[in-house]
Amino acid sequence: MITSVFKKSTPINYTLLVIFVLFSFLLYRFHSATGLNSLVDWSKMTGMLVLVFATLFISNFIAKKNGLTRNSGYVILFFFLLSSFSPSIYNNYNIVLSNFFILLAMRRLVSLQTLKAPKEKIFDASLWIFVASLFHFWAINYILLVYISIIFHVSRDYRNWLLPFVALFAISVLFAFYSVLYDSSAINHYLSQATIDLKLDYFSNNYQNIALSIFVTFSVYFVFSSIFSIPNKPLNLQASYKKIIFGFLIGISIYVLSTNKSNDLLLFTFLPLSIMATNTIEYSNNKIMQEVILALFIIAGVFCYVTQL
Repeated sequence: MITSVFKKSTPINYTLLVIFVLFSFLLYRFHSATGLNSLVDWSKMTGMLVLVFATLFISNFIAKKNGLTRNSGYVILFFFLLSSFSPSIYNNYNIVLSNFFILLAMRRLVSLQTLKAPKEKIFDASLWIFVASLFHFWAINYILLVYISIIFHVSRDYRNWLLPFVALFAISVLFAFYSVLYDSSAINHYLSQATIDLKLDYFSNNYQNIALSIFVTFSVYFVFSSIFSIPNKPLNLQASYKKIIFGFLIGISIYVLSTNKSNDLLLFTFLPLSIMATNTIEYSNNKIMQEVILALFIIAGVFCYVTQL
């Protein structure tokens, strides 16, 4: 059965996932590439591949290290399948980089539940979020998750509320120096991204529309399933699961607000949704339902990927 393959984290299922990711990445890149004739082109492609793998394994680390999932390979599997809904992600350096820094921030925010070095974690998370916003402005929305985390864990110390402003000042100074020394238009370019576009008319073909519809259907199911299951989770982890749900909603807000929309922007929701989907599979007592959900997800991912090549 499909679920039994990824039920445990083993070298075999990790190897399978690495092969799947490598195959889908290379197939899409070579199919869509206008040319890979220079060393620079090959270097960029290699760098993107490394970033994709880093994103996958950081996502898996966040889930397991903080006890949000059991010892399974589902998080990486779902993350990979979600990326198949919009394979053009493999060509979108800014979105992948921005999401990578958001993952580094979420790693610090989720681990805040231990109450070890909370100030360092709040500062680090804020810093990574502001760095992420340099690559996609509306990633700055995740600063809300910093304050949500403060409310959940360390709201009594007023200094914690000020730390994001310290991180903002540090990044602003560094970015100003970069702009003065290397690119005088960088600040204007950054500020020009602070615009809102609520239109949903970006689809270049019907398959992108279908992929978004399938994504929304799965998302609604997994989000509501996660919300209603929170009371059944261990008390010390309930705040972390709430942060995951808020992280998903903030990711959706980035998609809604951003100009130059594409399904690639949904990448910000992949980690929270992968964790919620994994929980739905792991905590379900209905084996048939587990198989059906996973099979439908795989079929949907393959369909969306193939039709958008």
